[in-house]
Amino acid sequence: MHVFVAGGTGVLGRRIVPLLIGRGHRVTALTRSTEAGASLLAAGAVPALADVYDVEALARAVRVAAPDVVMHQLTDLGAGDLAANALMRVAGTRNLVNAALSAGVRRVVAQSIAWAYEAGEKPADEATPLDLFAPEPRRTTIAGVVALESAVRELPEWVVLRYGLLYGRGTWYASDGLMADRARAGRLVAERDVSGFVHADDAAEAAVEALTWPSGAVNVCDDEPAAGLEWLPEFCAAVGAPPPPHSEVERRGWARGAANDHARDGLRWIPAHPTWRLGFPEL
Repeated sequence: MHVFVAGGTGVLGRRIVPLLIGRGHRVTALTRSTEAGASLLAAGAVPALADVYDVEALARAVRVAAPDVVMHQLTDLGAGDLAANALMRVAGTRNLVNAALSAGVRRVVAQSIAWAYEAGEKPADEATPLDLFAPEPRRTTIAGVVALESAVRELPEWVVLRYGLLYGRGTWYASDGLMADRARAGRLVAERDVSGFVHADDAAEAAVEALTWPSGAVNVCDDEPAAGLEWLPEFCAAVGAPPPPHSEVERRGWARGAANDHARDGLRWIPAHPTWRLGFPEL
């Protein structure tokens, strides 16, 4: 296939592009800088210089590429600004979907998140409603997710990858990442809130496999959603941080984790890191 990767130089894009090329796909990757374009060329991809917020330039880039699939891996998390990332999901996705539709693209694969579900007792599956009535600041994140997922459904074929918390090289949960810095500063508290994780390498593999998955949303998480009381001490040990303080405050209802049964049993996606217990020591 010919795949247009938006976000080809991001944390997942840097993994996805060589995977695609290694499996015989042709790749055009969106970038805003000539320097990043040079790295994409070196990896075997064709760079498309445009900003996702430049509507005309983006539409022209997708039209010239004429891909079979658009892959949306765009985020704006470099500064830890969740509002900026929500804007990317709303406006950036809208522009990318419009460009794809204008160019006659039939299929999109898009990055979403697995912690946007409404409150419940068990890890959420894909049929669980999103948390539409969340208070701020969570509401801004949920609104971005809803806008992204609604927009990509406008294409005839679509796959939404609801990723768990990414860990591994280049992520917030890396040895040199934002959360490791906070852990070493004693600013993370082990709580009852449940999280689902996925290693970035496994997340990238899922994106490539999703080129042929049927339309729908897919939780891309490892096998073991866990409370912070369990996983945070292991993360701290892995990144050289002191043991975290504990809190016995009750779990927030939405902090329930996500179930990966559909991905594993239905789509045969098998993560190389089936649990954070095996992945964290690699940090």
